Amino acid sequence: MERRVAVVGVGWSGFAPQTADLSYKELMFEAATRAYEDAGVDPRRDVDSFVTCAEDYWEGHSIFDEFVPDQLGAVMKPTCTVSGDGLYGLAMAVMQIQAGLFDVVAVEAHSKASDILTYEGLLRFAMDPIFTRPLGWHPYALAGLEMARYLYDTGALEEHCAMVVAKNKRNALANPLASYGAALTADDVLASKPLFEPLKELDVAPLVDGCVVMVLAAEEVARKLTDTPVWVLGMGWASETITPEARDWCRPIYAELAAGMAYDMAGITSPANEIDLFEIDDKFSYKELQHVEALGVCAYGEAARLLEEGVFERDGDLPVNPSGGCLGVGNLLEATGLHKALEVVLQLRGEAGRRQVPDAEVGLAQAWRGLPTASGAVVIFGVEKEVRA
Repeated sequence: MERRVAVVGVGWSGFAPQTADLSYKELMFEAATRAYEDAGVDPRRDVDSFVTCAEDYWEGHSIFDEFVPDQLGAVMKPTCTVSGDGLYGLAMAVMQIQAGLFDVVAVEAHSKASDILTYEGLLRFAMDPIFTRPLGWHPYALAGLEMARYLYDTGALEEHCAMVVAKNKRNALANPLASYGAALTADDVLASKPLFEPLKELDVAPLVDGCVVMVLAAEEVARKLTDTPVWVLGMGWASETITPEARDWCRPIYAELAAGMAYDMAGITSPANEIDLFEIDDKFSYKELQHVEALGVCAYGEAARLLEEGVFERDGDLPVNPSGGCLGVGNLLEATGLHKALEVVLQLRGEAGRRQVPDAEVGLAQAWRGLPTASGAVVIFGVEKEVRA
């Protein structure tokens, strides 16, 4: 990476199952205001470009970027929409800076899921219109089938998925942004309502409203704005086929490819030894185990054993989702990845409060765009050792 890029400001708002008192514009304005204050910038003077991450179907509007500039302070400034997860938008911002187009870029992603009346219907509409959609499946049936295949191929058990839920909801109790923290046991999860064998109600991350804004800057600007820059060390993204019949049901190849790209860029050869914490996608409980393995933290079939041994606990050797993950914080739709990036940034700045991972210097954020896609991204962040000394 020839031109180094750092996160210099972060802001957030919402993070509740329902934000009836706030429109999506107000969520964005509040998060942006906090991010600009954190970065010490005036968007009208100091920010060169703005990226928003949104899917028109979630929003109920087409050409959504027309509704973006006012609340971000982006009027008469370059503004673009990434129709994908927030980590894709962050990658877009990094590339704009690396290309020399801009020095400071703001990235926004949000969820106003409480306004969506037909969430499952939209997921169903995203399925292949020729082969899959006519089957009339509930979208979660696809997750149940994938979960069953993953368990069969790796030897992991439903109990291990239940342990993931219990761990993440327990971690969420220490996170003021988490809506679904709870002191549950694996048995509580196993006893929850069956959905699509072996998927159960508590295996699914509930929806939540929220917005995250990040300000990124080129190195020469970042060092003027903050004494604690969090550097983007590497990033990667990949998409497989949307056709379920043509993909590997055990291995999320999109995560393998995205991680390989990010590791190459960051110069990481042993993620389990070089990365201090992982914020990874767990919209369904089994996806955490699946993604851990796809990221090369361990071999396929090993994640369940490491989970049993406590390796992935917040105070374990390889903390996974100390924020509580999607299962504890909530499913933020396109803001999922940017929230995971936010958590990593707070951890690396030593600002994660009761959920702080000690001496964290390198962290990884990973996102999956959700059903029915096979699309995801990985971003690796780091701080200079003297910052955390």
